Amino acid sequence: MHGGQQPQKHYGITSSISMAFPREVDHQYTHKLSEAMKPFGVFEDEDELNHRLAVLGKLNTFVKEWIAEISETKNLPPSAITNVGGKIFTFGSYRLGVHTKGADIDALCVSPRHVERTDFFDSFFAKLKLHEEIKDLRVRQKKINSQDNICIIDLLFARLALQSIPDNLDLRGDSHLRNLDIRCIRSLNGCRVTDEILYLVPNKENFRLTLRAIKLWAKRRGIYSNMLGFLGGVSWAMLVARTCQLYPNAVAATLVHKFFLVFSKWEWPNPVLLKQPEDSNLNLPVWDPRVNPSDRYHLMPIITPAYPQQNSTYNVSTSTRTIMSEEFKYGLSVTDDILQGKTDWSKLFQPPNFFLKYKHYIVLTASASTEENQLEWIGLVESKIRVLVGNLERNEYITLAHVNPTSFPGNKESCSENEFVSMWFIGIIFKKVENAESVNIDLTYDIQSFTDTVYRQANNINMLKDGMKIEATHVKKKQLHQYLPVELVQRKKRVRWMLSSDSGTPFNSPNSVCKPSRPAASDTDDRWVLLT
Repeated sequence: MHGGQQPQKHYGITSSISMAFPREVDHQYTHKLSEAMKPFGVFEDEDELNHRLAVLGKLNTFVKEWIAEISETKNLPPSAITNVGGKIFTFGSYRLGVHTKGADIDALCVSPRHVERTDFFDSFFAKLKLHEEIKDLRVRQKKINSQDNICIIDLLFARLALQSIPDNLDLRGDSHLRNLDIRCIRSLNGCRVTDEILYLVPNKENFRLTLRAIKLWAKRRGIYSNMLGFLGGVSWAMLVARTCQLYPNAVAATLVHKFFLVFSKWEWPNPVLLKQPEDSNLNLPVWDPRVNPSDRYHLMPIITPAYPQQNSTYNVSTSTRTIMSEEFKYGLSVTDDILQGKTDWSKLFQPPNFFLKYKHYIVLTASASTEENQLEWIGLVESKIRVLVGNLERNEYITLAHVNPTSFPGNKESCSENEFVSMWFIGIIFKKVENAESVNIDLTYDIQSFTDTVYRQANNINMLKDGMKIEATHVKKKQLHQYLPVELVQRKKRVRWMLSSDSGTPFNSPNSVCKPSRPAASDTDDRWVLLT
């Protein structure tokens, strides 16, 4: 430091690309961007925000009361009980300040060391049930889900190796992870990553508006789903945060454009890092391809900034990376036009017509005999669809397998009265086979290994019930109207030139080529044989 000047704070692992400050026109484009997002419900009004704050305040009070009650049953002295504390932390989109209307709140209950995880799921659950304003209280996937009026909260639990939990506790310090079990470390990770992201961006307001735009764009374009191999909320947040680091003084309109510029040219699998990884000597597993051979196969690594560093995109496949890379390029083209005054922001949020994009589709159907069973069943099936996509990608005749993240209800005309059905659609591109009039493509193994995986998992967790089944059907584009509303599958002539993107060769195959049911010894006649 010279002459008493403060050194400029350095963001990220490299120097910035541009330190340019916004022009008046950049502020104007940012205002137009904000206005274009309003019809999509991305901004919460003040009443909703105040309601959320009130609910979280009540929940925080319940936590303090409960921990004091538990402490008393464990014979802590009165002086310790008075100061034992306890706190609710938020993370995810709510903590980042980018939650949408009606979105769930991800929250974490932090307790001192004498409170057990079993206490949380037993006595705290029972305490919440006593309050009439809390509805639809459920324990699921090792967290409590509660609904207070219109405010839905997913609540995790972690206990720290501390005698008490003060109100001013900061979870960013790595020392809090010492002597914790892995479940508590994982629960803390959401808060620690979210807080670190906010700490590492130059301007939180510019970051938030940009992230709102990118999340809306990703959802509208069908590439927002960590489960299905695209990116989830924290991954999109880290990509936007990295863009903000590279252009620290830019406003949202510029940052959205630069986001597409940076990631349309990114050389994957080079990782996206918000800071240099640090080793806290706690011997926790971290993402490091130099040490972990499995990390070398990650296709699109985006590394969380809090210790222990992890790759948030391990589900990405060759197909989903290809699809997202094309979308980055499309986003760059559209924002180029917007900033040149050739179009407006609404074009960025126009959805593609997935059902006109491919010549061939696989329709994956999950059905159950009751609505309650169906909710369980589709959750499991959806979590395994990326296994099917991976199987298809490894087939030598398949270039790309594109799953639409949106599920659709079954056609009422083709479903029985007591059957609940959900459908997913996978667009397929087949390789052109030179010097061959027809080729037999057998997908029997690809499909059967997927269905076996789902049924095996369902059996292992005692979920499988009578009436739960999976079916897969090959259809051509012209047959989609049998499954979907006509407005989804009709071609609009004015955009016909934009939608021809499938280089696959046509089938000569029956409409329904596979309907796998529960695995059995007699299932060997169910074969996927596709002729191209």
